[in-house]
Amino acid sequence: MSFLFDHNSPLLVEFLERGTTINAKRYQATLWNLRRAIKSKLPVMLSNGFILLHDYASPHTAYAVKMTFQQFRWETLEHPPYSQDLSTFGFHVFGPLKRAIRGY
Repeated sequence: MSFLFDHNSPLLVEFLERGTTINAKRYQATLWNLRRAIKSKLPVMLSNGFILLHDYASPHTAYAVKMTFQQFRWETLEHPPYSQDLSTFGFHVFGPLKRAIRGY
């Protein structure tokens, strides 16, 4: 699952087929989908400048993905690896989501 959001609300939620992993090509497709979602929901966000926060996962740092960021004129902000104080999103979103899916 890819969950991309701004400070107010989700912008894009994507589910992958079971057994599928995210590689650079798949991440590029997600970025294109994110761009389309932003363009339809909040077009002013694209014209005002856009900064994407992500980690150092291989698909995020691949050359092809960096070229996509340049093409979109998006800036990236990478947080330090293993920085749990900046990764509270996983705790507050994915925990309740897992419980809801399991029916707890």
